[in-house]
Amino acid sequence: MPIDYDKLMNWPFPELEHSYTERDTMLYALGVGCGHDPLDAIDLRYVYEDGLRALPTLAVVLGYPGFWLKDPETGVDWRRVLHGEQGLILHRPLPAAATVIGRSRVTAIVDKGEGKGALLFSERDVVEKASGDLLCTVTSTTFMRGEGGFGGPSGPTPAPHAMPNGDPELVLDLPTLPQAALIYRLSGDTNPLHADPKVARAVGFTRPILHGLATYGVAGRAVLRACCGDDPARLKRLDVRFSAPVYPGETIRTEMWVDGTTVSFRCRVVERDTVILNNGLAVLSA
Repeated sequence: MPIDYDKLMNWPFPELEHSYTERDTMLYALGVGCGHDPLDAIDLRYVYEDGLRALPTLAVVLGYPGFWLKDPETGVDWRRVLHGEQGLILHRPLPAAATVIGRSRVTAIVDKGEGKGALLFSERDVVEKASGDLLCTVTSTTFMRGEGGFGGPSGPTPAPHAMPNGDPELVLDLPTLPQAALIYRLSGDTNPLHADPKVARAVGFTRPILHGLATYGVAGRAVLRACCGDDPARLKRLDVRFSAPVYPGETIRTEMWVDGTTVSFRCRVVERDTVILNNGLAVLSA
């Protein structure tokens, strides 16, 4: 049965209140690889309560409404859903602990045609409850395989960020732990694909894969360290397109091209020389 365009466009997301602590902030940082070297003073800022800072990409787990497309009322076959793109706009640095309100919405659905699937675009504003300040806006593109042909609009779709030619100006390798997915899932994404070998094999992987948003967090760490002097307040935007999975324990190499306050980047797995994040765009403060 075709999906109901109007129903999905007007999906009734409740406002979600989410309180997170310094412990949650540190756990998220551990999940994206901080603390791999216990003598690294830069990483220690994100995993130790003395002067604790929040990684900017912590935003992706705040006020999150959960995998709502799994609700049978959506009419979507959740088993065929893929996370295509992730974006983040930071309006101010994230507190190390706070109570926030997540306000989610569907912004567009594009019908790619019968047999070609559909794209669903969504946004979430994260607001600090105590002050009412807008902390960040989280954006996501979801590819719904097999859901095309419902008669919805065929566009427009935003073009991916164009990558520069030539060799990258900056390269940074960051390792992931073999247990990285088991740590990251404690920040809220409990999809068994990232923990249960039987589930991973059933969908064609040799073992559980790392969460796409954990990979996104590693890329954010690389840009922060290489281009921002590791100052979280300097990162204003971070957009990526997912292109291939990562297995926990692999090394993620971030390749960066800097043009003023704009950083183009991509990530590849060193061990397999495979691009896993592409068309990356980071915008920095001056």
